[in-house]
Amino acid sequence: MFVMRFDMRAPAFGAPTTELYPTALEMAAWAESRGGLMAVICEHHTMADGYLPSPVVLATAMAARTSTLPIMVAVVVLPLYEPVRLAEDIVVLDIISGGRVSYVGGVGYRPEEYEHHGVDFHRRGQIADEQLALLLRAKTGESFEHEGRRIHVTPPPVTPGGPSIAWGGGTEVAARRAGRFGLDFIGQGGGPSMEDAYAEEARAHGHEPGFCLVPPLDTTTTLFVAHDVDRAWAEIGPHLLHDVTSYAALNEGNADTASLTTASTVDELRAEDRTHRIVGVDEAVDVIRGGEPLQLQPLVGGLPPEIAWRHLRIVTDDVMPRL
Repeated sequence: MFVMRFDMRAPAFGAPTTELYPTALEMAAWAESRGGLMAVICEHHTMADGYLPSPVVLATAMAARTSTLPIMVAVVVLPLYEPVRLAEDIVVLDIISGGRVSYVGGVGYRPEEYEHHGVDFHRRGQIADEQLALLLRAKTGESFEHEGRRIHVTPPPVTPGGPSIAWGGGTEVAARRAGRFGLDFIGQGGGPSMEDAYAEEARAHGHEPGFCLVPPLDTTTTLFVAHDVDRAWAEIGPHLLHDVTSYAALNEGNADTASLTTASTVDELRAEDRTHRIVGVDEAVDVIRGGEPLQLQPLVGGLPPEIAWRHLRIVTDDVMPRL
């Protein structure tokens, strides 16, 4: 049982995008009959390493290549979208996928992305509230009036009420926004106070609190399984390090988000044995038997596909048969 995450980073020392994108689609199709639980697709903009800027497009391609695999777009930086057009896109994808694609919205945290899209970063919370309210109505496929205009997204979605949308973030403000709109909340850390804020705000607005995930800071977010762990660190370590140092550069001073680390060398990252790990088959089996799926990021940091496939096959060929 494993989850695969794809952010499509393609740093200069890694594989090119022309290899990484087709491989991501092949991996999704290959994994859905071999214990893959979900593919998670991420979003950032204006990143030097080509971090995926258009997750709905990749999700559509992935849905067309698969039949049963759930796909989650996490996150959609909602203030950067026109919400009615976004509703049309996700409804069409709902039809293509047979209702297998879900979403986690968020406001993001990079002023550069807002500048790139011509959106006021300082108004992102207000914009998110306005656009989330509109998106949640539009995706249902029902006709309604908004600010003097008629809105009716067609064709209707196959999912009753439209595709599932949760809210995410690493602040109490994000947790309260999820509760206020009656959405599930996917946190990035912050501890029990986030859960309390979410539940309190949900009940204050007449909603029963839904699913709320606030991961501990020592959560493993990227894991590889290897027969020779030393060799794997030599091959994969630079790509893992690119992932963590890139995120650290975007989150200076942030000590409250799961997956972040201050490791600056491969040796430091390996010694931490926390967010980004490489384990043997026995330990991978123990993780799953303990009730957790393996959190895989098979193409992390532009990892060459031939290396990525080798380690993904260890999961399916050597770990899964022992469960």
